[in-house]
Amino acid sequence: MINSRYRYLTLLSIVFLLSGCAMQQDIVVLEDRLGTLEQQNQLLKRQNELLNQQLQDELKVIGRSTKSGDKSLRSQYATTNADIRILQKQSQIANGRFEELEYSINRKFKSVEKLQKRMNKTELAIAKLNKKFVQVDSYLNLERPGKGNAAGKGEDKSDNSENRLYDKAKQSYDNGDMDKARQRFKQLIEDYPKSDQADNAQFWIGESYYREKWYEKAILEYQTVIEKYPKGNKVPAAMLKQALAFLKLGDKANSRLRLKELTKKFPNSSEARIAAQKLKEF
Repeated sequence: MINSRYRYLTLLSIVFLLSGCAMQQDIVVLEDRLGTLEQQNQLLKRQNELLNQQLQDELKVIGRSTKSGDKSLRSQYATTNADIRILQKQSQIANGRFEELEYSINRKFKSVEKLQKRMNKTELAIAKLNKKFVQVDSYLNLERPGKGNAAGKGEDKSDNSENRLYDKAKQSYDNGDMDKARQRFKQLIEDYPKSDQADNAQFWIGESYYREKWYEKAILEYQTVIEKYPKGNKVPAAMLKQALAFLKLGDKANSRLRLKELTKKFPNSSEARIAAQKLKEF
């Protein structure tokens, strides 16, 4: 476009030249301006080319950054997805274990419930059995009529000492001092072997071991009552407590034999009635 103007001005200058020298100075001014414009046009072209080149370079840089960013984002996305899958897998495993644990706990809880019911029944049976034992013990602990422990009028000094010793021994037994009770009962037997209290003292020695759950020793002491004082009133009680001691040891055979022997030898005794009731439970 500038070249067209240049030709146009050239033609105009020729016209002016032909028209007269008056226009010569204006033509020179116009040519100077035209040169200046031409220089400015070239400068703008170069600046435009530089700007275009810079723009292309920036676009390349941006493109590379974008690609790098895309790769980074894709990598982060892939890593996150992998972590999520791992967490999901762990969650499934944990849920499975939790279900197994819950199932196991439920089974154990049911087993505990069944065991508790059985324990309750067993405790009830034991309570009933203990009640019977208490009744038996209460009966056996009663002294026979005619065996008073207090010294009466007309008793001599020896008899008075015998009864006092028996009372002290019985008191030790009632207070739970089994060693002291056995010591005093044995002293009574040694000091007064012909005493009416001797068989009772021997029986209480067996009772002291029974009370301490030393059933083997109790059986032997009861046997001493049976053999040493066969006509004493403690023989049926000794035989019954022997049977109960065997039962405590789990020896049902000997316990049954002793109970049958008791019912046969002393059929009218209270101990025989208790023995008959016990035999029904075997």
